[in-house]
Amino acid sequence: MSKPSIVILGAGLGGAIAAFEIKAAVGDRAQVTLVGQGDRFHFVPSNPWVAVGWRTREAIEVELPPVMAKRGVAFMNCGAERVHPAENRVALMDGESLPYDYLVIATGPDLAFDEIEGLGPAGFTQSICQVEHAQKAAVAFDALAENPGPVVIGAAQGASCFGPAYEFALILDTELRRRKARDRVPMTYVTPEPYIGHLGLDGVGDTKGLLESELRQRHIKWITNAKVAKVEAGMMHVEEIGEDGAVKTTHDLPFAFSMMLPAFRGVAAVRGIEGLTNPRGFIIVDKHQRNPAFPNVFALGVCVAIAPTGKTPVPVGVPKTGFMIESMVTAIARNLGDLVAGEPAVAEATWNAICLADFGDGGVAFIAQPQIPPRNVNWAASGKWVHLAKVGFEKYFLGKVRRGESEPFYEKLALDIMGVSKLKAVR
Repeated sequence: MSKPSIVILGAGLGGAIAAFEIKAAVGDRAQVTLVGQGDRFHFVPSNPWVAVGWRTREAIEVELPPVMAKRGVAFMNCGAERVHPAENRVALMDGESLPYDYLVIATGPDLAFDEIEGLGPAGFTQSICQVEHAQKAAVAFDALAENPGPVVIGAAQGASCFGPAYEFALILDTELRRRKARDRVPMTYVTPEPYIGHLGLDGVGDTKGLLESELRQRHIKWITNAKVAKVEAGMMHVEEIGEDGAVKTTHDLPFAFSMMLPAFRGVAAVRGIEGLTNPRGFIIVDKHQRNPAFPNVFALGVCVAIAPTGKTPVPVGVPKTGFMIESMVTAIARNLGDLVAGEPAVAEATWNAICLADFGDGGVAFIAQPQIPPRNVNWAASGKWVHLAKVGFEKYFLGKVRRGESEPFYEKLALDIMGVSKLKAVR
């Protein structure tokens, strides 16, 4: 009798760690295959540093094939063209078909720059969503430092990942001050959030007060409830939306440099599959990270469908932060281990969140248990220690990937001491 086949789509922050943890859970009882686009892992949280020249691409990447081979995980770098869940197979971009018994979707998002005219690296604004984008942004940032002018940073309507936008605005401020150019760079922060520090989570602790204070101290103006109408060369047209949904004010914002995060949607390989995805192409999952229509399909990370925390004048998505994603990974690994052993899948992720937002010379940290309110723990703090912690975490996480580890014992011990768990207690 052949071993069951487990296929993981996506070799990013969630998919790479999932490969290690799932293989550890199933051992030799199942074949685990990781499918990625390209053979290198990039630590996406470091992209803001790449965009201002604090990191090189090479410093934040890991070559995956040897790491996966060491852990007994097969690796394919051709990417997925289409998932066929009714047929238990994935059509690959090289024309081959990959069958599976269990599928784990960890693709991350498709970046919807095309939903706003002129948005994105192919238009007139920069991005830090991918390392290639961050490299391009670094070139544009150097040009800004040589010829200073207005800057517009933020996120477009429908965005769901606000932390990196705040990070980049404040890191950019820090680096401009170091280059003695900040006095010639007016800055505006543009966001669909109903208030600064909402983060798609209705705030965590006093993120509103902490982030407003940071922006004020650094002389960064802001526009909330903002909808980007279109972007032209050197000009962003923004509509400020009122509580009634009508346009309250319009803003024409000139810029010499702009970085705007786009809205996300599901990748083309899964979009439009009835029962698998919602209208935006995100994977529908139950409390065990399983798709209800196709129970042998699991999903984790940014590709998972999560309902907004409440109605806002401008659409605001819910972020999927790193620790929250790791809790999904652990739940899926536990469930697959049980299923392969003939046991039911009962593990549930806590969706707890630990976040370090770096501002270059300080930052904000928060813990939300769970990430989606109402919460049992709702804490935020700021200080220079956050920057140092983010640097340390980058080195630690890249080390984990290079070693092919998911959760070393000392990490689990530290989390236990903090009272932060990845799995809910099964009653």
